[in-house]
Amino acid sequence: MKTLIKEPSINSPVLLIDDEKHIRLAAGQTLELAGYDVQPLSNAEGVLDKIDDAWPGVVVTDINMPGMDGLELMRAIHTKDPDLPVILITGHGDISMAVSAIRQGAYDFIEKPFASELLLDVVRRALEKRRLTLENRQLRFELEAQSAPGPKIIGKSLQIQHLRRLMTAIADTPADILVMAETGCGKDLLARYIHEHSRRREKNFVAINCGAVPEALIESELFGHEAGAFTDARSQRVGKFEYANGGTLFLDEIESMPMSLQVRLLRVLEERSIERLGSNKTIELDLRIIAATKVDLLSLCEKGHFREDLYYRLNVLRVDIPPLRDRREDIPLLFQHFALIASNQYGREVMPLPAERMHSLMLHDWPGNVRELRNLAERYVLLGESCTFDFDNRPITLTGAGLGMTLPEQVERFEKMLIHTELGRHGGSIKDTLESLGLPRKTLYDKMRKYGLDKRQYK
Repeated sequence: MKTLIKEPSINSPVLLIDDEKHIRLAAGQTLELAGYDVQPLSNAEGVLDKIDDAWPGVVVTDINMPGMDGLELMRAIHTKDPDLPVILITGHGDISMAVSAIRQGAYDFIEKPFASELLLDVVRRALEKRRLTLENRQLRFELEAQSAPGPKIIGKSLQIQHLRRLMTAIADTPADILVMAETGCGKDLLARYIHEHSRRREKNFVAINCGAVPEALIESELFGHEAGAFTDARSQRVGKFEYANGGTLFLDEIESMPMSLQVRLLRVLEERSIERLGSNKTIELDLRIIAATKVDLLSLCEKGHFREDLYYRLNVLRVDIPPLRDRREDIPLLFQHFALIASNQYGREVMPLPAERMHSLMLHDWPGNVRELRNLAERYVLLGESCTFDFDNRPITLTGAGLGMTLPEQVERFEKMLIHTELGRHGGSIKDTLESLGLPRKTLYDKMRKYGLDKRQYK
């Protein structure tokens, strides 16, 4: 398994290799004053020991040096990581050689003597490229960490970590499951995830939306029918229950199931058998049922719109999917994930999302949850910087836990969210987090203590 990758910051390392002392001193001072972590070296000896495919910096090296020259060093570096930017320093007579080196994979070259502004510009662009490369690798790392095939539950928030642990614990249990979540949270994806991570994965996963099937047809859809069971039933039909035998049946919007059919569903849950419409033959079933709803079923029971006995029969194992507004620290990872999918689907390059626009995503309340974020990510891939976020200029509003909060309470909530997000982005690195937030170390530690945040939970 590869090393967990950290996103480079302004203090990302820069290896500066030149056998001329005055070049090392001048260029090194320029980079240090700009905030970079510079390590000047007089030759290439030991350079390869300092880098790997997770190293977040860039290499600036002279071409003509005693021992291993800059071109040999570049080729050796690229055997470790072909995407690591190497910037070449060239003398006047080396330009043709440098141009050839760029064709071989060098990021850029700087001709001696060079202006400080030119060096800083090239290093800044190289580090930005390195940052994007590592971000993409980090996303792949997150996805590969869930090695089993099928749908993935993406996120590093405590809620999602807890959800994944819960899914692992219940995946192979025979009990039926009730999934509670708002619209757009991914109830269907969660049901598929449970199926694909269970021993039933080789059998069928069958999904039916109880609210999308006309009441006159849903009984036939679920139970199937024999030829002649009713008008237009010209041939035998296998229902969803029977088709899912051995696998998983997912009943979405279970609250929409007609009351008359709820009685029959309860019997199926208790007896694990069905009879097709128009038949007296009992068909034994071995299947797991996952039901999902976006409403409070117990409240519906109290109003007489849902059977109480069915509710308690379904509610053996209950899984709640948190809304996106309650796990905002997952937004950057989810946005990048959906953007990469859209990039592959539409054949478009993913443009880096400016920081101010990412902050806009973090502040939005996401009434459409993950589905809304996915649609926005696809739109951004298609339109790039010209894409407008519908909520960019809206006043910030708080719902749920935010309602009735005083201004200091809202400020604290937002502050905690930002610190939590940055710790997650930087894998718990205090150094990178305090730099990204612009906070002194003691202030950051004080605020982490105040909000109960521990860097170890982000490793």
